[in-house]
Amino acid sequence: MVLSVHKKLYLHFICFHQKWDRAIIFLFYSLLLVSLVSLCLSKSPFLLAMSQNQTFQASSLSSITTDDAFGNTKIYPTKENGREWNMNMSRPENDSLVSITFDPNITKNTDGSWRVSYPHLRFNVDTPSGMEQWKNVEMTGYVKIVSTNSSALTSNNTTDNLEVDDESDIAWYARGGNRNSEVPCEGTAYFGGINPEGTVRWKKSIWWTGGYTEERFGHKIIDPLIGKWIGWKVIMYDIKLSDNTIAVKLESYLDLNNNGSWTKVTDIIDSGGWYARTPDAEFFSAGCGKPKDYLVTNSGPIATFRADYIILDFRDFSIREIEPPSNFNLTSTYRMLES
Repeated sequence: MVLSVHKKLYLHFICFHQKWDRAIIFLFYSLLLVSLVSLCLSKSPFLLAMSQNQTFQASSLSSITTDDAFGNTKIYPTKENGREWNMNMSRPENDSLVSITFDPNITKNTDGSWRVSYPHLRFNVDTPSGMEQWKNVEMTGYVKIVSTNSSALTSNNTTDNLEVDDESDIAWYARGGNRNSEVPCEGTAYFGGINPEGTVRWKKSIWWTGGYTEERFGHKIIDPLIGKWIGWKVIMYDIKLSDNTIAVKLESYLDLNNNGSWTKVTDIIDSGGWYARTPDAEFFSAGCGKPKDYLVTNSGPIATFRADYIILDFRDFSIREIEPPSNFNLTSTYRMLES
């Protein structure tokens, strides 16, 4: 009887250890499998592209990020409870937040897009009273440069009360208010631009019109863009540097083939030292109380889609207040593209 009890205890002991050994082996192989999967994913070209913020395919990102109202990929997610604005494609000016400077005639194309033939476009999107103003934003729009309006380059009768460069270009800008001589200090902004010849650039204004900087990253990255639809995306957001100072991150993206594939083409940081190009006497005459290399960290009620000296087709304008990324590149770069 005693031997039988001991035998049963021994068998239970053996069985327990066999089950424990199997559990340990199962746990070991499970951890090994997780490690191998993680290693494979870390070498994935898709995830590498994501980490470098270089090229984004809408189809590949569907499970990671969502699209905007027009089905265009969001580079960064919308801020929780953040503002989103989308163009009224049925009638763009039928929107209480929209004003189009100079009230140009816009006509609807057969494909549903819109055309402006006036030499200057300022498609302004305002902020309702009491709501958060535009600051950390992602601005997106699709355009086709039908032609450059060379005749307007020699005419000054359209440029009264309007700051322009003597060349054709497209630029989205934000972080400011009205841009006129009555409130010159409201005229702060960062401008992310591209011109018909395929040159990208950034500019800054500290006040209107005597507070403009020289351009940065004025690089030709692609062949001329006339006659083809492209997507242009401009992003700006504040970052904190290692010394706890605030800087501004500026990024622009191009959908070169109108297929939802976005490529980052500029990535720069304004941390100071980007000065207004005007002489001191002119710059400080406005009395805005800002240094000549002022960082435009303020928000602003108006964000604008701008074009100069271009006959332009446009569609799917949108603006979103974004949640800035926690990890970011601290090196200013641009990227050349192949047609």
